[in-house]
Amino acid sequence: MEVAHRGLTSAEVAQRRADGRTNDVPDPTSRTVGQIVRANVFTPFNALLGVLLVVILAVGEYRDALFGIVLVLNALIGIVQELRAKRSLDRLAVLNAPHSKVRRDGEVVDVPSRELVADDVVVLALGDQIAVDGEVLEASGLEIDESLLTGEADPVDKAPGGTVMSGSFVVAGSGSIRATAVGAEAYAFRLSSDARRFSLVSSELRTGIDRVIKLVSWLMVPTAVLLVTAQLDTHDGIVEAVQASVAGLVAMVPEGLVLLTSLAFAVGATRLATRKVLTQELAAIEGLARVDVICLDKTGTLTEGALTLGTVEHLAEQEPGAPDAAAVLGALGAADEHPNPSLAAIAAELRPPAGWSRTDVVPFSSARKWSAAAFDGQGAWYLGAPDILLERAPGGAGLEDARERLAVYASRGRRVLLLARSPDGLAGEALPDGLVPTALVVLDEQLREAAPATIAYFGEQQVAVKVISGDSPVTVGAVARRVGVPGADDPVDARTLPDDPDDLAEVLDTHSVFGRVTPHQKRAMVHALQARGHTVAMTGDGVNDTLALKDADIGVAMGSGSAAARAVARFVLLANDFSVFPSVVAEGRRVIANVERVANLFLTKTFYAMALALATGVGRLPFPFIPRHFTLISSLTIGIPGFFLALAPNARRARPGFLGRVLRFALPTGLVAAVATLVAYVLARAQDDVSLEQARTVAVITLFLVALWVLVILARPLNAWRVALVATMGAAFVGALAIPWVRDYFELVLPSAVVVSAAVGVAAVGAAVLELGWRLAGWERAQALDEG
Repeated sequence: MEVAHRGLTSAEVAQRRADGRTNDVPDPTSRTVGQIVRANVFTPFNALLGVLLVVILAVGEYRDALFGIVLVLNALIGIVQELRAKRSLDRLAVLNAPHSKVRRDGEVVDVPSRELVADDVVVLALGDQIAVDGEVLEASGLEIDESLLTGEADPVDKAPGGTVMSGSFVVAGSGSIRATAVGAEAYAFRLSSDARRFSLVSSELRTGIDRVIKLVSWLMVPTAVLLVTAQLDTHDGIVEAVQASVAGLVAMVPEGLVLLTSLAFAVGATRLATRKVLTQELAAIEGLARVDVICLDKTGTLTEGALTLGTVEHLAEQEPGAPDAAAVLGALGAADEHPNPSLAAIAAELRPPAGWSRTDVVPFSSARKWSAAAFDGQGAWYLGAPDILLERAPGGAGLEDARERLAVYASRGRRVLLLARSPDGLAGEALPDGLVPTALVVLDEQLREAAPATIAYFGEQQVAVKVISGDSPVTVGAVARRVGVPGADDPVDARTLPDDPDDLAEVLDTHSVFGRVTPHQKRAMVHALQARGHTVAMTGDGVNDTLALKDADIGVAMGSGSAAARAVARFVLLANDFSVFPSVVAEGRRVIANVERVANLFLTKTFYAMALALATGVGRLPFPFIPRHFTLISSLTIGIPGFFLALAPNARRARPGFLGRVLRFALPTGLVAAVATLVAYVLARAQDDVSLEQARTVAVITLFLVALWVLVILARPLNAWRVALVATMGAAFVGALAIPWVRDYFELVLPSAVVVSAAVGVAAVGAAVLELGWRLAGWERAQALDEG
């Protein structure tokens, strides 16, 4: 067994690699190039439009196939943008790739987890995520959190001979395992496959769009039958009938809506990547826009996270022959092979005394909040949270003095540990009675420079801040007060929190700062807030944050945090800079608010096209447009401006009811546009000297002007670049009417000035109706909130 613990030789590793027994599995950081191309090209809507494209080409009207070029360009935009996002995500993911320590050729080396092979001896320390399934060879207080596998919050003790599974992580102690299952055979492969970065998971935004698309698809079938039969009856030739039918059907398909939604998400992820924020899942960007409560861990978020030893204050006179507190602390630091950050800070400053021999050790556990060690001839010593250890100290002046000094440090926001001697030795993982307080160990934490400004931003955006920490409530409250967290003067000791979710939610509603919170309580807090209808973001960097990060709507981990925390978070701040979080939230708000704005444009077109198709079908009229007409109108009032609006700044927090709001706007707006167009078209057709081509040009002018006013409404509040955008679209349309070859291409034949004036007048009435409805329905007030 001792030989097995030394690990594999280089030759044995090479042989296993040749046999394919490695942990190198497909990386789900992003989709492959082929997947991106297929996802953007082979869609139901591309198939439908492709069939219509083939039909229009079959009758020889190549100029009406312009919508096919737009279709290809839209797909190319999506492909190019997602490839750019893929490169950024893959590059950042390389920086974030997990590593493991293994014994090879008798030495411990650090290798990427994907380079592990079967039978590798993996060395485990606090905070490590286990990348392979394995058998425990060595264990020193080893505790494994298997919550990602079983849902159970309590850590599981592991002893030699036991098994561990990939996807779990070390929360206490240390040890080593032999890899028994690697690669696709290990649980890690299935775990990573369930969280592909580019899969758009279920969300209100996506669900709403899918429901609209399904509705439109069902309505298209009877509408298509009615339209096609009407056009065959009203046209002398098959070519003209096909032109009119294809025009009506193509216009009903909101082909660019899903594409622009995915594009907006991809651009959002790319923008975040430039700020060193790794997006684990694109759809998580939508969740950012909905966040109204953010739970922050103190250490590593409000503070820098790195600790330094400030001072060691003795609590009583040193007994004759007793070791000095500094010597004990140095020995404790050296006794733990895998110290936590507090003990590491002590070990960095205090050297272990010569001649001390460790006889027993209890590694630090976040659940126990203490560690201990015994030394031959030097006694047994405990180091940990003062309020935990002082519960086992006998009463007297020494205890009161310890509490008084502790309160002074805690009120200043200092991190304090208690060193206590145990006359009766160690008691395993239990805490013995009769502990003698010996010294207070003061550790310094430095506030993050941008923390106060970040907290102020959340207040301005009406996002409630909850500081949740495992430290003393008084200490946490002092730090929270320094950065400006509202309610920091009334911190809560989590040990007094109720277990009932409703009662817990009441406390969370009235308090902002919580100390002595266990990992299980952090998750319970997240659940309680979610039960009250809140969208919860959770930040953290330690193993004790992992459960809450996993269950929160949005989990945000620090890049320097534990591998376990990074694995379950939706976003990773690779630069460990919490000050970028406001920009992360702003990006989510920009994406979802702009997608809603653009959805109004696309669905307005769908509804006016469907209304026109039904009206002309029932009235047995020639359809007012041919395909290239809708290409012109859609490009100038939806496609081009929609692209810019989808990427514009927008700070409005997402509101529920996306689908209802879009339908309440698009349905009446589409009907108004259709009625105005039909009125102008019918009036023109009634004139003896107006041809079908001229009447269709009247319809194009009318619909364009009404649709342009819809764009004006949705672009509000107007600013310089939005006014320029609308003006440019209007000028482009005038150019299409004025330039002969463009006018000929789109088959625009201008009637007399009187008829054109009438069309403009009808469009003006339609625009006035839209403006009146906009104001009466309160849309203006709601839309003004978009600029936050």
